[in-house]
Amino acid sequence: QVNLVESGGGLVQAGGSLRLSCAASRSIFGVNAMGWYRQPPGKQREWVAQITRSGRTDYTISVKGRFTISRDNAKNTVYLQMNSLKPEDTAVYYCNGGDLLGWGQGTQVTVSS
Repeated sequence: QVNLVESGGGLVQAGGSLRLSCAASRSIFGVNAMGWYRQPPGKQREWVAQITRSGRTDYTISVKGRFTISRDNAKNTVYLQMNSLKPEDTAVYYCNGGDLLGWGQGTQVTVSS
């Protein structure tokens, strides 16, 4: 059963923007924290950002000020707005919904220099 589906990835030049979406097949209202992670080529998966049920957001330091996470409970969707993209942001981006929703399949983001 697929609970989370990411979309919005693609190829963009450095300095550009992308907005990732994570659509859940069930309500995200009860999920304490929804998060975004990424796995750069040849590296381990790393945490990027999270948003709690109350709307509190946290970011890894490398994306702070450039990325914005948000959630729309009515649409059961979480977003990641990524601005001022850098080549080092290149990775497969995954959505995580905790124990309740698990992981999505990932969406590729490639930033060219």
